[in-house]
Amino acid sequence: MSSLSRVRPGAVLGICCLSLLIVGVDNTIVTIALPNMRTDLHTSFVASQWTVDAYQLVLGAFLLMAGSTADRWGRRRTLQTGLGLFTVASLLCSLAPTVGWLIAFRVLQALGGSMMNPVAMAIVAQVYPDPAKRAKAFGVWSGVYGLSMAIGPILGGFLVAGPGWRSIFWINIPIGVLAIVLCARFVPESKAPYPRNPDPVGQGLVVLMLLSLTYAIIEGRSLGWGSITVVTLTVVAAASAGLLLRWELRRQEPLIDPRFFASAPFSGGVVMALVGMAAAGGYLWVMTFYLQYARTMPPSQAGMFLLPVAVMVLVIAPLSGRLAAHRGPRIPLMISGAGIAAGAAVLVGLQPSSPTWTLIVSFVLFGLGFGMLNAPVTTISVSGMPPAQSAVASAVASTGRQVGQALGVAIIGAIVVPGINGHAIPASLAAASHPGWWTIGLGGLLVIVVAAVTTTPAAVRSARRVAIQFAGTNAPTDQRPRPVTRA
Repeated sequence: MSSLSRVRPGAVLGICCLSLLIVGVDNTIVTIALPNMRTDLHTSFVASQWTVDAYQLVLGAFLLMAGSTADRWGRRRTLQTGLGLFTVASLLCSLAPTVGWLIAFRVLQALGGSMMNPVAMAIVAQVYPDPAKRAKAFGVWSGVYGLSMAIGPILGGFLVAGPGWRSIFWINIPIGVLAIVLCARFVPESKAPYPRNPDPVGQGLVVLMLLSLTYAIIEGRSLGWGSITVVTLTVVAAASAGLLLRWELRRQEPLIDPRFFASAPFSGGVVMALVGMAAAGGYLWVMTFYLQYARTMPPSQAGMFLLPVAVMVLVIAPLSGRLAAHRGPRIPLMISGAGIAAGAAVLVGLQPSSPTWTLIVSFVLFGLGFGMLNAPVTTISVSGMPPAQSAVASAVASTGRQVGQALGVAIIGAIVVPGINGHAIPASLAAASHPGWWTIGLGGLLVIVVAAVTTTPAAVRSARRVAIQFAGTNAPTDQRPRPVTRA
């Protein structure tokens, strides 16, 4: 690697934030375009679920593998490869002739995205060795994520109303090309001194488990919950989970170390990431269709209407990080769960003619809950972990966020879609959404309960025991070589 004295950390941070920006915007900009995609491509609500879930599942499933690949192959090279793949896939998405091709190209997008954000974060950590400056850099990073959440629905709404839904993918192309060029100019190459060995079997089992479970949830209504296909997929998901646990326990360097889950704070962080992001994914998916179908808003108006959610996330996310740093994760996580639950509770009687103030109150409350979630989830997930393991623990929590969003769209969609009358969608959608809001509200309450249970003194002691176990059995991977033998 080039000497850090010759590196311009500010430039590197800005370039890495570009990768975060386009992946973050892509999370929200696509959701606002779903109704138009559905109409233009003559497809179903289920296909709209897959348009979101194919991306989120692949992105979450390959985050951990991307980090170890970058450690071995080179972080800058991996980041540039991810940017290139994401950019090309965005162009292909804009040209997709059918929803099947669109979903396939979204998978390619996700593969590129999985190589970007975790690798970019590692690069930022590398060029900011001073802990105080690194903390400030990660504060900027969090702010860019909030910005991407804020501008996605608004930008998407105007693009869909103007050039059309295909244009939401065009904006990734110039940003991606610019980031690739700037990477070559300013970002130093770096590798881990002793990179982790790849775990293709573990990776394959993760993908098989998530894909089979999600497919069973999304397609269960149309195929029949007791059909041989759905039952088989459920069994495959359970068997994959069991095989993954057994395989990872035998490996010297597992993809996901099962010993982490003996730490109550870590387990709680993963559960809250899954549940909280599932609530967020389901909320935004249903609300997007409600605004554009039940209230007949054009995409630009629907995007602006969701602005309170984005503004709350933009304002609350940095405050959440500071609150977690000074008071611990318990308070912000409980506020998060309460905000999500209250925001959903306001909508349990939703009608096409519900007062605007009802929606605004829900958006503010939900934005508060969503904005409070991410920073303390990361904090609690790495709580008590030795430095050598904290990055992996954080990556598992990030995987939980992405997978949670995918499962949220799958589960809430499976609950809401059966109640929609295909011949009277505007009239039936609001009533069909009621059990979805109840489910999202229960998710918020679950976050409160898990936060309370996993931040007790006994829970903290469990994290310390895990840290001692790792300290006694594994030296940090950046301090000594690992054996190359396989289990």
